[in-house]
Amino acid sequence: MKIKLVILFILVLTGLSCKTTLKNTNTHRKLKIEWTENLKGDFSFKDKWSYPEYVYRNAHGQLSCDGNCPLETDRMKDASGKIYKDSLQAFYALIDTTHVFHSLRSQNKMYEYSGTDFIEFHKTENGIVKGKSANNVSTNSSLIIEIQNDSCLVWVDFNSIRGLGQNIFPLTNGSITIDRKRFEEGTLKAAFDFHFKNTLEPNIPLFWKGLIHSKIKTE
Repeated sequence: MKIKLVILFILVLTGLSCKTTLKNTNTHRKLKIEWTENLKGDFSFKDKWSYPEYVYRNAHGQLSCDGNCPLETDRMKDASGKIYKDSLQAFYALIDTTHVFHSLRSQNKMYEYSGTDFIEFHKTENGIVKGKSANNVSTNSSLIIEIQNDSCLVWVDFNSIRGLGQNIFPLTNGSITIDRKRFEEGTLKAAFDFHFKNTLEPNIPLFWKGLIHSKIKTE
């Protein structure tokens, strides 16, 4: 009997959790997209690139990796961090040295944000285009954009590592202009200016504005 009561209690909590999640999702404001045939602006940032996070050029001029790297790579370096000559081929077989082209240039007022040059978009089977800006070791606020037909949902997902918890900053007002031709070709080229409700400190305004030039991947 006790086991049945425990199971029933868990099911009730799960149902309430699902309802709460659905309610939070439905509170996001829809923003009407401004479409244009030839979006103007300085999108030259799309030609710049960086190595993946944790990959850098060391004092010996070698591409190396520190942080979130395969453990085997530590044994391929001496005390100064130089990769042994006979380990170079094996080292580069383990780490990703791809040139990652920038897809975002922006400025904002957000919590725990040191900057990012990347935002990635995916098109789902039902036609919704979902985008999320990249986090890193010191950037914990992500811009979320979901595009469907002529409108989109926008919010910021802040997952603090300093005790502020996980927070959603909903859109209060803003604008986004998208190049229709490039969008139909599979690239999101856009200019945006968003303002958000600060659920932590209501008197401090939050905003995020900038330019996007990102390939839309298909799931």
